[in-house]
Amino acid sequence: MTVITGPLPEKDREVAGSALQATLVDLLDLSLVAKQAHWNLYGPRFRSVHLQLDEVVTAARTFADTVAERAAALGVSPDGRAATIADTSNVPAFPPGWTKDADVVDALVHTFSAVIERVRGRVDELGPVDAVTQDLLIGLTAELEKQSWMFQAENRA
Repeated sequence: MTVITGPLPEKDREVAGSALQATLVDLLDLSLVAKQAHWNLYGPRFRSVHLQLDEVVTAARTFADTVAERAAALGVSPDGRAATIADTSNVPAFPPGWTKDADVVDALVHTFSAVIERVRGRVDELGPVDAVTQDLLIGLTAELEKQSWMFQAENRA
């Protein structure tokens, strides 16, 4: 049952809704990966990486909320339940236990790369369907790429 109706034709709503749902899952899982890394980080760059991970968590959660609200505005019920994230996420798994700062940075670089590639693909899919949702994902991509750059710069000698 659709309680909220949005401005898009059904076919376009399905495409946009699918892109938004997949992005929501990516963002929520990214926030969980970053928080796991944040709690288990050790090494000489502990403080700077620890604080940088907090920035990732805040950005991912903020964008997740915006993405979910865009889905709702289109008449698509967003699903951010833990089981949905576990069942549908393609975000690379973060290892359990204590993790050295350089390994955390490497893991986040890999994670950002995977998420950015998928979101960029969704941007392309949305072009002919919904410019507003496409614009939202373009802005999100810019933030993800900024965070990726900052983590890449952490491990370059």
